[in-house]
Parts: sequence; structure tokens; C-alpha cells
Amino acid sequence: MVKNTFLFLLLLGASLSSCAQNKLLPGAHHFEEYQKQLQDKRVGVVAHHASLIVRPEDTIHLVDFLLENQVQVVKIFGPEHGFRGDAYDGKIIDNDTDPKTGLPVISIYGKNKKPQPEQLQDVDVLIFDLQDVGARFYTYLSTLYLLMEAAAENGLPLIVLDRPNPNGHYVDGPVLDLKYKSFVGMLPIPVVHGMTLGEMAQMINGENWLPNDLQCDLNVIKVSNYDHRIQVTLPVAPSPNLPNAQAVALYPSLCLMEKTVMSIGRGTSIQFQIYGHPDYATKTFQFTPQPNQGSKYPKLEGQVAYGVDLRKVKVADRLDLQWLMDAFTHTKVEGDFFMDSFEILSGTDTLRKQIQAGLSEDAIRDSWKEGLMTFKAKRKNYLLYTDFE
Repeated sequence: MVKNTFLFLLLLGASLSSCAQNKLLPGAHHFEEYQKQLQDKRVGVVAHHASLIVRPEDTIHLVDFLLENQVQVVKIFGPEHGFRGDAYDGKIIDNDTDPKTGLPVISIYGKNKKPQPEQLQDVDVLIFDLQDVGARFYTYLSTLYLLMEAAAENGLPLIVLDRPNPNGHYVDGPVLDLKYKSFVGMLPIPVVHGMTLGEMAQMINGENWLPNDLQCDLNVIKVSNYDHRIQVTLPVAPSPNLPNAQAVALYPSLCLMEKTVMSIGRGTSIQFQIYGHPDYATKTFQFTPQPNQGSKYPKLEGQVAYGVDLRKVKVADRLDLQWLMDAFTHTKVEGDFFMDSFEILSGTDTLRKQIQAGLSEDAIRDSWKEGLMTFKAKRKNYLLYTDFE
């Protein structure tokens, strides 16, 4: 259980003085800790719209801050949703030029998910600064993994500017079976890993998860005053379909429905806070997905979906299967409720079978215990912050 709730009040326009002692300051704020590593170096930056630094006079993007401080940024690498964070879910992003700085933006979400050697020839050091949400299938972790691989292959140091994990106060879910390895799950970890990306970077090195015994030359710049007992509320939506704290908290549980017939609200303004289908049994709540900025082609587009509104539900500190199991029980459709790729998200071939067989949630959760115990023991070796246990 979370022992303390601490709002992450780095709001746009807030002053740095209001983020004084006992307030969270992400790694990007501690320029004095990584400035020397950038001196006289050509720098490549992996960043997005939430890569922000709050100062007394304003809030500034990391890339603009580095340029202002005479750091030679030569290119930007853009993850899923793009450098400016406005690309809809699943959109293949092309290389571009940032209109504000004139810097080239190399997409690492699309055909090319790992920086190629020719894209790194003019780079001496890499910086990674993305706001994650602590779920295995949130792709920024895979982007970090592939960046570490590229850095190691090309002999480049990597600086990870750490940020707090809004779901970092618990660990839960089935551990990925590597036969289901994909870009939405590359590592043998649970759905909710309870680590920051800085801690995950240390674990990737420490567990020798990079291929060919590669080790990344890694420097993690820590978040001030963060620990895993804190439940963080993010000041900026980390991606277009996670608009608020409730969506972020529900994401690990509801995302499993992405590979079923159900809609979880893409194509509405309350994504990851609802679920439904035209054939859901109860008709007390309804919504109609339509194309919007977050989803150009939402599931069940233009159809009235009946289902459940979770906007006011208190989210437990665990991966909650009750909604997936409810949807399976109360949605009668022709064919399979589950899509063929469900195992890619769940990371195992057992969860679908367990639900179809009518196992209770407690019985399913019991089947995770051994894998979680093993992972938790390894996890403790790489934590940079006080744990929740």
C-alpha cells in the first residue's frame, strides 16, 4: 500500500522556488551533474513534450535549455507519439525537422525503432529523458532498451535523466515469457515493474539483458526527493490517450483489453477510464468512439458502446483483473472475445486460458506469485530510491 500521497507540483509556469526542499525535481533539473559530460561534445537527445525543466522565470523544454546553455545538440530522436507528443496512437512517425530549433528529428517509432550507426556518426553522447508510466507495454521502456543497445554497439555514453514513476508504488502481473517478446514487451518483467526508467536502465545492464554481452556506458541522474512510497500525479499528460491521473492509474489494468473486442475509450476524451462494447449486457452507461487527436481510427468507431465508467473508482495498488473478467462475462459476441495478439500484451499464454476456464481472480493471481517473487528479489539490486516495502 502507498504510505504517502505526494502531488508532483511541477506545473507549467510554477516557480522553481515552489519546488524547493522536499519537492520532486526530475534528473533534467540537475544540470550541474551532467554538464561536464556534455562539454565540447556533440549531443543526441531522446525527448518528448514532457521533457521539461521548471525555472523561476518559466518552464523550458530540455532541448531548448541545453541549447541555451551552449550544449551542442546535433539531433533529436523522437519516440512513439513524436517529439512534440501530438501523434495519435500507433501512428508511424517519419523523420522531420523541429520548426523551433531547426534540428533534425529522427523517428525511432516506425520502421526504425533503434538509432542506426549512420544516424550516430556525428554524436558523441546520448541523453534520454522520457516520462514513463511504469507498465511493461508502455513503449518508452522498449525505446530505452534499444537506445542502450545502440549506444553500447557504437561506443557512446548514455545519460538517463530520470523521472518519477506514477505507478512505481507496487509490482504486479504476470512476468513476460520471452517467446512473446515484442516492442510492447521486451524484458522478462511483470506488467507493473515498480521502477523508474533510470532503475530499469541499471537492471538492463546488471542482468545482462543486452545482446552479445553488451554493456552500456550509463549515467543515471536521479530525481530529488522521490521514493517508491510516493504516488505521483504527473503535471503533463505523458501521451495523448492518458489525459489525467485516473487514466494513468487504470492504464496497466485496462490496457489488457486493447487486444479484445472491447473499447477502452480511444476516440473519446475519457480514454482508459471506461470500457464498453455494443453487446455488453448492461445498458446504463454508453459512449460512441469517434476519431480525435489521440486516435485516428478508434475501435468501434461510430458505434454506441455500452459498458462501465471508472472515472470515480478508487484504483487499488495492484493489477486489477475484475474489469477484464467482467467484460468477458457480460459481452456476448460471435467468435472470440480475445484477439490473436492478446498474449503479446499479457506476456503469457495462460491468462486467456485461465479467464476462459472460469478461474477466480485470486486463483489467477496465485499463479503469478513465484515469478513476482523472483523479479522482486532482482529488482531490489537496482533501486535508486527507497522502496515501498
